[in-house]
Amino acid sequence: MSDLPDVETLLDAAVRALHGTRRDGQVAMAKAVAEAAATGEHLVVQAGTGTGKSLGYLVPALRHAVAENSTVVVSTATIALQNQLIGRDLPRLTEALEPLLGRRPAFAILKGRRNYLCRHRLEGAAAAPDEAELFDPHMLSSLGRQVRRLHEWAEETVTGDRDDLVPGVSDLAWRQVSVGANECMGAQMCPFGDECFAEQARAETVGADIVVTNHALLAIDAVQGYRLLPEHDLLLIDEAHELVDRVTSVATGVLSDRAVSVAAKRAAQICDVELTERLAETADGLALMVAETPPGRLDHLPDALATAVASVRDAAHACVSDLPDRTRDDPESASVRRLALAALEEVHRTAERILASDQQPMRERGDVVWLAKGARQTPGLRVAPLGVDQLLRDSLFTERTTVLTSATLALGGSFQLMAEQWGLDLAAGPDADRGERETTDGSDSSGTEGERPRWRAIDVGSPFDHARSGILYVARHLPPPGRDGLHPSYLDEIAELIDAAGGRALGLFSSTRAAVQAAEELRERLKHPILCQGDDSTGQLVREFAENEATCLFGTLSLWQGGDVPGPSLQLVIVDRIPFPRPDDPLASARQRAIGSGGGNGFLAVAATHAALLLAQGTGRLLRSVHDRGVVAVLDPRLATARYGAFLRSSLPPYWGTTDPEVARAALRRLDRAASQAA
Repeated sequence: MSDLPDVETLLDAAVRALHGTRRDGQVAMAKAVAEAAATGEHLVVQAGTGTGKSLGYLVPALRHAVAENSTVVVSTATIALQNQLIGRDLPRLTEALEPLLGRRPAFAILKGRRNYLCRHRLEGAAAAPDEAELFDPHMLSSLGRQVRRLHEWAEETVTGDRDDLVPGVSDLAWRQVSVGANECMGAQMCPFGDECFAEQARAETVGADIVVTNHALLAIDAVQGYRLLPEHDLLLIDEAHELVDRVTSVATGVLSDRAVSVAAKRAAQICDVELTERLAETADGLALMVAETPPGRLDHLPDALATAVASVRDAAHACVSDLPDRTRDDPESASVRRLALAALEEVHRTAERILASDQQPMRERGDVVWLAKGARQTPGLRVAPLGVDQLLRDSLFTERTTVLTSATLALGGSFQLMAEQWGLDLAAGPDADRGERETTDGSDSSGTEGERPRWRAIDVGSPFDHARSGILYVARHLPPPGRDGLHPSYLDEIAELIDAAGGRALGLFSSTRAAVQAAEELRERLKHPILCQGDDSTGQLVREFAENEATCLFGTLSLWQGGDVPGPSLQLVIVDRIPFPRPDDPLASARQRAIGSGGGNGFLAVAATHAALLLAQGTGRLLRSVHDRGVVAVLDPRLATARYGAFLRSSLPPYWGTTDPEVARAALRRLDRAASQAA
């Protein structure tokens, strides 16, 4: 349909209909996305806060879908962002553009199968749960009540979508009524195939112009080989800075005695008793070896632990070999077989992967193995890929045009580090810099060894005047952060800053321990209310913080990257330390070592990149509208004194900088007076 209006005309119409404001960066982004869709050249777009990047990619995506009668897939970092696009942005946008496009574009949402209630699994949900360690009568009673509620909900829900269940249920309860893609027997075999919520959701994507999914499902589609997404020629990845972590998570295998016990319990319904009892015994042996092995990265498995893992592998394989032929199964036994096969194959595959990695020379290994123990995780072995660049390159950049966007992609002023993690390369031509400049490499997208997909990168900037609206204060006079909690001088500094700001502070801490320490000690010293993550749900805490300008909110990782509080309730962001990964983090340390052994800068590529991304995301909490003003206070003096400090600072928005504490406090006092007078 060559007679469709150009993308700038459509964008202007959308902005007017939504009562927005035209932004040069948004226009530049929309034109770049449209050009990428037309030429097939991949695109990376850094679009700063306030750009309106959702419209910047949705408008050209809708035009392309209508013009080419094709499907465009949009992937977001979280299901919450999926719901925002489906529930708010796309309904308003498609209505606004319908007169210009000639029809109203259709859109649909697609999540992983585990997010939908399974009617067949629900039929057996009254049975004992897979988790054999649940002997606590109180827990079993609570589980029973939640499952009964799910039975009632199943009679009234239209979607079967877990997000539509309010209030929700525990993960344990939901697992009793849902299946993963590898556990599903298939709609043709299932007696509830015609009523399957997951199949209905997939059916709605057929013929849709826009399909909104999330990085986890995108990763499952790429890593596990399930063809979950509809055919599409354009893929838009929002919050692309989180893509590598999400794909790594999906590609990580976990081997625990719990997983082995679940597999043995499922297999016991259809396998030889001796074989399943043998598998259950290997779970006990694995638990014993895990208990005796210190946590951390395992460059070489201790002999006893390797023997335990090999026993699990062999016992799981024997059970798989003993499973009855699926061609003779009725629907009920097909479900039992499928659930057993999924659990057995996962255990066998993970054990085999761990042993294979252990047997390879260190320099040739593609996986990292470590033993995890802790209050918030199941004790067991983990195995994860050293990198996902080749996987992403093969799955995202060979069959379709891909656009990656985020507010934070140019680290140290360069797209190079993120590009390498994605499997792209800037081998030819200079890297993109800030402002609406771009770079293009010179290779084609055939995907053969040694070649890289052709792509370009642009930074469309931000409508915010960061240098006039925000101050970056680095507390150079403080001592470097230690390992034994917050130094008293840090608490003094925080107290003085909050007092100057009249509250209005978001404290971003590197650990829960530090956040709790600061909250507990400063509640005794300050008149301003201090909320701490963990006191209530994060969403409720953010709402309370936004509604009361004198309140402070302290928290950890989820607050670094979430929470949108424009206006005078947030005029001070405090960062206690540079958020490097822990030195003993198994995956980060292994990746850093591997890059270093290859002649690269492992610290820059892994630790500094991780810190730069989080710092940029965290400090980005300060300015959420063009009217916001405030101070970002980084208490860690290394941001000003260390050699890597310049790299980290150049990854942040261009705030006006100072190391003078009185300058920062004076600015906060002025803002406090102005906000109080306005109120």
